[in-house]
Amino acid sequence: MSLTNSQYDAVMRRYDEIRERNRFTERQHFLEISEKLPGVTAIDEEIAALSLRAAKDRIASPSTDLAAYRQALSKLSEKKRHMLEEAGYPADYLDPLFDCLRCHDTGFTEDGRHCSCFDRISSELLYGDPALLAHIKSEHFGRFSFSYYSDNILDEVSGKTQRELAEEAVRAAKGMFDGEGIRGSLYIYGNTGVGKTFLTHCIAAEAIARSLSVLYFSAGSFFDHLAESAFVHDGRRDGGRALIDGCDLLVIDDLGTELDNAFTSSELFRVVNERGMKKLSTVISTNFSLKDLAQAYSERILSRITSDYTIIRLTGEDIRIRKKLSGGRL
Repeated sequence: MSLTNSQYDAVMRRYDEIRERNRFTERQHFLEISEKLPGVTAIDEEIAALSLRAAKDRIASPSTDLAAYRQALSKLSEKKRHMLEEAGYPADYLDPLFDCLRCHDTGFTEDGRHCSCFDRISSELLYGDPALLAHIKSEHFGRFSFSYYSDNILDEVSGKTQRELAEEAVRAAKGMFDGEGIRGSLYIYGNTGVGKTFLTHCIAAEAIARSLSVLYFSAGSFFDHLAESAFVHDGRRDGGRALIDGCDLLVIDDLGTELDNAFTSSELFRVVNERGMKKLSTVISTNFSLKDLAQAYSERILSRITSDYTIIRLTGEDIRIRKKLSGGRL
């Protein structure tokens, strides 16, 4: 993903903060063990001294066999870990701390490529609203309740009950996740207040929990962001558009509430088409049926959606109104 200079600097500052936090915690661990288990820190000093001697020997004579050093270091490390465990501490209590074991909090893997955590942090920076991100994380699949959907009322379109449709929707949403990754795209439609946005939050929260890069937009902010990204900043095209085209999961909530014009139609097709060719996951929620979608945008968007997306319909009464009328007892 391409970032502007300012965006790149912001990502790297986040890594600086992560490393500083972990180094502080490491120091606290070391001071604690130095006070309570001085024998352990003495072993650490032996390990450091022995490692230094090995390095000097190798520099003085590149052909030096370091097997004896390695064996001695291994025994010292094992002794240290054993002493920690005997005292009730984790064996790795004094090991270096990293949020990401793959890149050791640098943002880059050994082959020089961006780590997956780099893309995730880049995505999080584009939210611009920490409250929204926190809200999304709190609305997970475990909180999705089927009690709001009737077992008796049939949907005229599908002939299924409201609850059956909701159960199918959640199965499809959960089915997007394969191991640590995500696959497939969803088009979720239905009338207002039937749980579409909540379901998109569940999907986004699950993706974030798996350290995938996620961008979540209301339709209005989505097109506003694309319009802003059309300008050049820092001497190069804004990286926001590249992030939208390349993140693991893109969520567009409430499609159809934005100002309709030629730009929104062309950009929606461009994004849907680009992500479809890359086989990246997109979730769209809307009040628009497929017929409404074609009328509001274009037949080519309808063609892309029906070809690449699983179509999900939710029906029922407005859950927010029901909650309010019941005093939150539902």
